[in-house]
Amino acid sequence: MLNQPERSRRLVPMVLAGIALLSLVVLVIWDVGPSLFPARAHDLLGALPLALIAVAYLAHQAVLRPGCKDVVKAILLAVAFLFWAANQLWPDLPQATLFNDLAIALFVLDVFLTMSGWPAAESRVESNPRQG
Repeated sequence: MLNQPERSRRLVPMVLAGIALLSLVVLVIWDVGPSLFPARAHDLLGALPLALIAVAYLAHQAVLRPGCKDVVKAILLAVAFLFWAANQLWPDLPQATLFNDLAIALFVLDVFLTMSGWPAAESRVESNPRQG
């Protein structure tokens, strides 16, 4: 069971993630009735949940206090989400394709690193305390 300070530290990341989830509802409403929204609203509605979950994930990692390699990997993933958000928010910028390609590259790198076991999770190498 979490004590009060621990719950308080987890509150900010969870509130941000909750807002990201709620923003998905608005995005789907846009998909059902785009005429209900101002022109170009989809740009912001598509970018907002991506940016919010990136910030929420970094805040979550700060609460967990992972090792340096895990922090690097979390930043890599958050930056991928932020590039994707930038591509959604500013689709007409000349750099939009670059933002999208950087997001793709970082997502692929993240999955590759995960599949290759980097960084190695310490919990995987700990022995089961019930075994003796």
